[in-house]
Amino acid sequence: MSTLEIVAVLISVIGVTLTVLRNMWCWWFNFIAFLLYGYLFYTYKLYGETILQAFFVVVNFYGFYYWLKGKQTDHDIRIEPLAPQTALFQMLIAAVAGLSFGLILKHFTDAAVPMLDAQLAAFSLLATYWTSRKHIATWMLWVVVDIVYVGMFIYKALFLTAVLYAAFVGLAAFGWWQWERVKGKQDVARSA
Repeated sequence: MSTLEIVAVLISVIGVTLTVLRNMWCWWFNFIAFLLYGYLFYTYKLYGETILQAFFVVVNFYGFYYWLKGKQTDHDIRIEPLAPQTALFQMLIAAVAGLSFGLILKHFTDAAVPMLDAQLAAFSLLATYWTSRKHIATWMLWVVVDIVYVGMFIYKALFLTAVLYAAFVGLAAFGWWQWERVKGKQDVARSA
């Protein structure tokens, strides 16, 4: 456990908590966390996760812009629906992209766990995209992805990061519950 890992964990907890609360500051804390974890994962030969952090930076700016643009006058972020067919199609794309990326990592790098690393990276990108689009489905996907991450980080002896991702499972479940509650209120307000 390094100082870098400790700081990255703390910044990540703040960022995800602010995301659950639909607070615009989440994007800035997440940006810093992505940079810190990008470097940390590189040192542990988790190249899929390293590249993922770079993608997160790009999606982070998109998410910030999209949330800022979509803010309502009551300063509450409006939660948007996601059609099941769209979700399944996007998950299929993520799986194929993860497989392709995993094969590249396996054959052209010394990645520690190339296939798992690549699949987690692909589905994390999808979950981040869903977060930027304000879809509740993001939290369901994060619960599953974060559970698998816990195992991978234990395997790589990144124990503090494994604890962080275990906490992310709880935060994602809470985010799911909280966003469902808010969506219900928004639906009632819209129909009134």
